[in-house]
Amino acid sequence: MKISLLDRSLYLKGLVLLIRKDRKIDTAERNMAVCVGKILGFEKKFSEKVIEELLDNKYIVDVPPHFSTSDIARCFIKDGLKLSFVDGQLHENELIWLKSIAETNGLEDAWYDDAVKTATDQEYGDLEGILEAKYLEWE
Repeated sequence: MKISLLDRSLYLKGLVLLIRKDRKIDTAERNMAVCVGKILGFEKKFSEKVIEELLDNKYIVDVPPHFSTSDIARCFIKDGLKLSFVDGQLHENELIWLKSIAETNGLEDAWYDDAVKTATDQEYGDLEGILEAKYLEWE
């Protein structure tokens, strides 16, 4: 599936904002976000800097990303759920954020509920191997 530069930027920004929802940055969350950034073509140092400044940057606006296709939005939600679980805890604010993104992108409630259930039933080992972002191709 093709993904534009704008959608790649929204994807990374949306995941970074998701990390911020529980007001702490776990090492596993940081590693996963940097990994996604790399997959999407962003320099490692750029992704690390964005994450480093995340909690205190008042200029990062919490607006749910609206992707150009529902397929990209579905990939994002799946990766967002994986990111939410990677620290071993699923926070209510993370679910609220992901639900708002699903709604913004016109995804069905039944699909979202199933994605959450599927994510809670999985175990996560090799992060890069489980990411949906790896299936995206740059335009």
